Amino acid sequence: MSYDEILAILCIVSFFVLLAFGMPVALTLAVSGLFFGYLGFGAGLFDLLPARIFGVTANYTLIAIPLFVFMGAMLEKSKIADELMDVIGHLAGGLRGGMGIGIIIVGVLMGATTGIVGATIVTLGLLTLPALMRRNYHLPTACGTICASGTLGQIIPPSTILILLADILGQSVGTLFAAALIPGLILSGIFCIYLLTLGIVKPEWVPPVALEEREAMSRRDLWLAALRIGLPPISLVLAVLGSIIGGIAAPTEAASMGALGSIIVVMIAGRFSFSVLRETTLATTRITAGMMFILICAQVFALAFRGLHGEQLVSDLFNVVPGGVNGILIFMMALIFVLGFFIEWIEISYIVVPLFLPLLLNLNVDLVWVATLIALNLQTSFLTPPFGWALFYLRGVAPPEVATIEIYKGVVPFIGLQLIALVIVYLNPGIATWLPRAIGW
Repeated sequence: MSYDEILAILCIVSFFVLLAFGMPVALTLAVSGLFFGYLGFGAGLFDLLPARIFGVTANYTLIAIPLFVFMGAMLEKSKIADELMDVIGHLAGGLRGGMGIGIIIVGVLMGATTGIVGATIVTLGLLTLPALMRRNYHLPTACGTICASGTLGQIIPPSTILILLADILGQSVGTLFAAALIPGLILSGIFCIYLLTLGIVKPEWVPPVALEEREAMSRRDLWLAALRIGLPPISLVLAVLGSIIGGIAAPTEAASMGALGSIIVVMIAGRFSFSVLRETTLATTRITAGMMFILICAQVFALAFRGLHGEQLVSDLFNVVPGGVNGILIFMMALIFVLGFFIEWIEISYIVVPLFLPLLLNLNVDLVWVATLIALNLQTSFLTPPFGWALFYLRGVAPPEVATIEIYKGVVPFIGLQLIALVIVYLNPGIATWLPRAIGW
C-alpha cells in the first residue's frame, strides 16, 4: 500500500473520529480534506480548490434548490397544511387506522409541495400527535407514522435529494423526478397497507374517530373543504412536476414558476402577508446556505481523497466483493444504510456516491435505477437512530409525557417497510425506469 493510499484511509478515519467528537459535519469534511490533502500533495491543493468551489456555486441545476425550498416554505408558513390535515383526518377517520392513513396522505401532499422533512414533521406532530393520543392510538405507532410520513418528501418529487443526485450522477433532474414518482407512491401505499393491517390485527392500536366527532361536519362539507383547501396546492405541484417531466420547462424554470405560484396560492387563500413572506425568505436562506456550505466543504474532501488515489483504493476493494454487479450494489446499499445511522444524506451523497460512480459506469449499470435506489435508501437515514433527524424534530414538539424511547420504537417498523420498498425496486428495475422511458427521457 502506497503512502498516498494510507493518507486516504486516514482521511476517512479522521472524518468519523471528528464527527464522533461532535464537530459539525461541514467543518469535519473541510478539516480532514485540507489536512491530509496538504500532507499528500502540498500547497497545490489550494490552487485546485477555487475551480472546484466555483463549479458548485455556478451550477445552474442547483438554482432549483432554493426555489423549491421557497415554494415549500411559503406553503408551510402560511398554515395551509394545517387545514388540509384537519379535513383529510376527518375524511379518513371512520376507518381503523384511518387517521394514520390520513397522515400518510398529507405527508405525500406536503412532500410534493414542501419537500422539507422538518417542516412536515413539526406540522404533523403539533397537529396530530395530541389528537391521536386523545383517541387512544398506540403511542409508538402514532409517532412512527408521523416520522415516516414526514420523510416521504425525500423520495416524492420535487426532492432536493434527487436534484443533488442528478448533479452527482450526471443525469437529468426531470428523468430522476419521473423515475422516483412511482416508487414514492408505492412506498406510501406500503405504509397505508401496514396501517390497515394493524386495524385488522391490532384494532385497539389504531381506533377510528368517534362517530359524534365525524358527524360534526357533513361529508359534503368535508369534501367541499378538501377541494377548496387541497386543490390549489395540488394543482401547483402537478403543474410544476408536469412541466419538468413532460419536458416543457427546465427544472430551474419550473422551480421559479413554483415559487411564484406558491405566492399566488397563498394569496388566493387569503393568508399572504409581509410576515409570512419574511419568514419564508429567512427559512429559505437558512436551509439553502446550510446545504451549500456542506457542498462546498465536501468538494475539499472529495478533491483530497481523489488526489490521494482513494478512488483506486475503493476500486481495488470492490474487486474482492463477491457477486459481481449485484454484490457491488448490495454492498453499496448496505454501506449507505449503515452510514445513515451517523451522518446526513448530503454528506453520504457527496462522499459515497462519487466513490462508486466510476465503477458503476464501467459496469454499464443504469444510473437512473441506481439513483432511485439511493434516494429510497437515504430516506431511511432520517429515521434510523441515534441521529435520525425525524426523531429529533418530533421529540422537539411532542408532549412531555411522550418518552423518547416510544418514538424510537415507533419508527422501527417503518424502517423495515422502507427496506421492503427498496428491495422491491431493486428486484424490479422497471418500476423506476418505465416512466422516464415512456415519456421519452
